Amino acid sequence: MTATTTQTVLEAPKPPLKLTLGNGQEIHFHSDTSIEADEIPIIDISGIYSDDIVDRRAVAEKIREAAHRIGFFYIVNHGIDQKHVENTFRQARRFFALPEEEKMRVSTDLVPEEFFGYFPMSTYNRNGKKKKDLMEAFNWGYNPKYDSQVDDDDEFGTPAARLLWPKDLPGFKETLYQHHSALLALARKMTKVFALALHLDEDYFDRYTAHPSAAMRITHYPQQDASPADQLGIGAHTDFDSFTFVTQDETAGLEVLSKSGYWVKATPIPDSMVVNIADCFMRQTNDFFVSTVHRVVNKTATERYSCPFFFGFDNSLPLEPVPTCVGESNPMKYPVVSSGEYMKWRAAQSKATSASVGKTGV
Repeated sequence: MTATTTQTVLEAPKPPLKLTLGNGQEIHFHSDTSIEADEIPIIDISGIYSDDIVDRRAVAEKIREAAHRIGFFYIVNHGIDQKHVENTFRQARRFFALPEEEKMRVSTDLVPEEFFGYFPMSTYNRNGKKKKDLMEAFNWGYNPKYDSQVDDDDEFGTPAARLLWPKDLPGFKETLYQHHSALLALARKMTKVFALALHLDEDYFDRYTAHPSAAMRITHYPQQDASPADQLGIGAHTDFDSFTFVTQDETAGLEVLSKSGYWVKATPIPDSMVVNIADCFMRQTNDFFVSTVHRVVNKTATERYSCPFFFGFDNSLPLEPVPTCVGESNPMKYPVVSSGEYMKWRAAQSKATSASVGKTGV
């Protein structure tokens, strides 16, 4: 008679601290203190502009690995003119220097089910800290007037994105849309790279990007005196859309939660942008791409400004599962909804409205 032994595989214990996010996800981490690490890759994407598919595939494979492993990466040689970045931060400083009553004239409270307009300092306490998140922001959205791929009189686009702008800042709107338009063009090109990264035809996502959800924001983080245990610049969260470009100034503060449960600093790199995968892309790829939790802690001695660009697919189209990410042995993990439905659900949670998406279980 032969003895049979059973080997028990023990899971590593979870980090001691935990937090439930706005999308219902529970995260675990070791400490509120962040670390320096080389976990976030730097990818030269100049090859995406090449006429040679070999060059484009080479970039795509690097992005595939980064989007699957950590969901965050820096891009360099991205083709965005630095003058757009400088002008955007100049306009951000102009806007946030306005008196509070001036900024509140374009308050996001005027559009309770949208994510546009001005968000005052300490609007949210995303993680239930002793003190509210120490940041203020101004958001705007896609407007076909500034999209070279559509006619100016195209009626697609959110009215709030067109109307909720300060009236007494000459050049503010036009300057911000110059940067927005440049990032919009890059985002469309990146969707082709993401398609290659998922081993699909380059044009697989084209139908989703003709009328995209392309929102943008400028953010201001004052120097933070409280410890991360008591207050954050912006609490731990994941982004809503498909992917995000983050332009940072020289002040550090962005931190990414690693799979091992440590907060890793995403230190600013000159002439780079940070790219992160967001929830809708993670859902559509059946978790092959990961939407990674991140936060901002500004413990420097200076103010911090950043400019995230949130790129999402056509709000009216269902996010059908990517065929290379599902199969008999890997069924779809999420119900199929449109990005618009998912966004409305997340916005309702974040802004504490009673809106619903008309479906449950998103």
